[in-house]
Amino acid sequence: MQTRISRADAQPVEMLPGLIRRTLAWGEKAMICEFTAKEGVLIPMHNHPHEQVGYVLSGRVEFTVEDETFVAQAGDSYAIPGHVQHAAHFLEPTVLIEVFSPVREEYL
Repeated sequence: MQTRISRADAQPVEMLPGLIRRTLAWGEKAMICEFTAKEGVLIPMHNHPHEQVGYVLSGRVEFTVEDETFVAQAGDSYAIPGHVQHAAHFLEPTVLIEVFSPVREEYL
């Protein structure tokens, strides 16, 4: 469990070219991460067992969740159930905060 971590101390990890993840804090059942993406980054369709809930701090991102496509912009939030196919296409430079439950061990 990570009680507190400064953003400055959170290790940036380039998940894809132009997509940076910082794992900020985690407990026994959930974790919070910051994602910074350049315009044009595409996260292809995938799924994982983790519930994913997010908030767009800045920018715009187009999500496809199963058969639904929507654009989320600064101030919008979203929820993606576990085991559901989803993708993201960043329409401009974007910063997201996402919570995963359970903890994504590969993000620690």
